[in-house]
Amino acid sequence: MLDAKAIDAIASEIVARMQREGGRPPEGQAGSTHSGAVAAAPPGGSPKAGTEGAGELEDITSAACKAVPTLKSPADYDALIRMKGRTSARIGVGRCGPRMLTQTMLTLRADHAMARDAVFTDVDPAFLERSGLFTVQTRCGDKNTHITRPDLGRQLSDEAVKTIRERCQRDPEVQIIVSDGLSSKAIEANVENALPAIVEGLQSRGIKVGTPFFIRFGRVAAEDAVAELLGARVVCILIGERPGLGTAESMSAYICYNAKVGQPEARRTVVSNIHRGGISSVEAGAYIAELIQKILTAKASGVELKQ
Repeated sequence: MLDAKAIDAIASEIVARMQREGGRPPEGQAGSTHSGAVAAAPPGGSPKAGTEGAGELEDITSAACKAVPTLKSPADYDALIRMKGRTSARIGVGRCGPRMLTQTMLTLRADHAMARDAVFTDVDPAFLERSGLFTVQTRCGDKNTHITRPDLGRQLSDEAVKTIRERCQRDPEVQIIVSDGLSSKAIEANVENALPAIVEGLQSRGIKVGTPFFIRFGRVAAEDAVAELLGARVVCILIGERPGLGTAESMSAYICYNAKVGQPEARRTVVSNIHRGGISSVEAGAYIAELIQKILTAKASGVELKQ
C-alpha cells in the first residue's frame, strides 16, 4: 500500500508531465504571438514548471493556466490563443483517445468545487462591516433551508422587520439591498466597488437614497417586502447568482418601481453578468445609477419601461 509521500510524489510527477506536454505550442510556432493575446508558453510548460519538487504546484483554475491550450498541434495556434482570449468556454482542451485529458478533468472538478463553496459559504461578516451594512435574515433558518425553500427566502423574519424599521430611513426614493442569494463569493468580489458607485451616482443626481443593508439567505423577491415596509419608490437588490463552471462570482441587480409582494417578475429590470470577466463592478454601478434615474422619471420598470 502506498504511503502519503509516495502518492504526493506520483501526483507531482503527473502534474509536471501535463504541464510539459500540454503547455508547449506546436513546433514552428513557438515564437509567434499576437497583439492582445496570451504569450505562448515556453518550452518545458508553464513558468512554474520545475518548481513542483519544492512543494509548489500551479493553480490549474487560474486564468493564466486556462489560457494555455492543451490541444496538441492545432492548425493555427495563434488563432486558438485569440479565441481563448475572447471566451471563458473550454475550447482547445484536447483529448486522450475518446476521453478528456486529466488536466481538463481536474480543472472541471476544481471549478465545480469553487461553485459549491460559493453556494454553501456565508459572506464574511468582516466584509459586511467594512461595507457599512448591517445584517437581517429571511425566514430561512440555515443554508439548507435557503436552498430547498426559495419561498422562505422571499419573506423577512419578524426580527428582520423590526430591525429594518428601527435602522432604515422611511420613504426613500431608492432603497438598495445586498443579499447573498446563491453566491457569497459574488458579493465579496463586486459589492465593495459597485455599491459606492451606485450610491454616489444617485446622490450626485439629487436622488434620496435609503440605508443600505444586507439580507442573509435572501432571494430576489425579498426586495418586494422591503419596498412595502419602507415605502420606497424604487428598490434595487444586488444579489449573488447561481455559480457555474465559468465563474462563481457573478452578481446581478434587480430593480423595480413601486414593488409589491406577489407581483410578476416581468416588472423587474435586471442588470446581470457583473463580474471581472463580464461587466466590471464599477462600470455596472455607474450604469445602475443612470438606469434608476430613468426608472424614476418614467415611473416604470421591467417590460413597462421603454428602453
